[in-house]
Amino acid sequence: MGRYTGPKCRKCKRLKMKLYLKGDRCYSDKCPIEGVRYVNPPGERPKRWFPRESPYGTQLHEKQRVKYIYGLRERQFKNLFLKATKSEGVTGEILLRLLEKRLDNVVYRLGLVMSRVEARQVITHGHIEVNGKKVNIPSYEASVGSVISVREKSKGIPLFSESLAHEIEVKDWLTIDRDKLEGKVIKEPGREDIEYSIKENLIVELYSK
Repeated sequence: MGRYTGPKCRKCKRLKMKLYLKGDRCYSDKCPIEGVRYVNPPGERPKRWFPRESPYGTQLHEKQRVKYIYGLRERQFKNLFLKATKSEGVTGEILLRLLEKRLDNVVYRLGLVMSRVEARQVITHGHIEVNGKKVNIPSYEASVGSVISVREKSKGIPLFSESLAHEIEVKDWLTIDRDKLEGKVIKEPGREDIEYSIKENLIVELYSK
């Protein structure tokens, strides 16, 4: 199955949480779930009661949430999970750390773009450099000390200046020089740096069956 290309707000409504998939729209009052107490999944009839999920359904639901947030396919996600299981430490937290260190996520976290979809686009189009070298692979893993910058010939693209104008909060594990359109990874991302209500233990339980 290829990457989902349908309505992005439909994903947020289905999973009943804001996934920040639409860039600027997600930060405005146009967001369909902003301030809504009861989020109705896509369908013809709104309803406030939902059938109880099985334990497997709850675990699967959580995995789908994380996949959609970071924009990964199943194989990519499972490969990261397998990599996390081979590392020392808590598997769930290591998995989230690997997701956060993906280049497309780092570009988004720096505020250079308004969504991870835009981040993947500018990376694949060759507008981003890592340590002075062009990198066009969104899944590239940034490490501590990596300098992520916009290529000199791409700095005039309005997308970057418009995104920085929103002044999205930059996490403590990153620094940003807005004038140079350049950021740096200064330490490993921590669990506290991920603001989403993710229950990573459910994902570990799902893949451990």
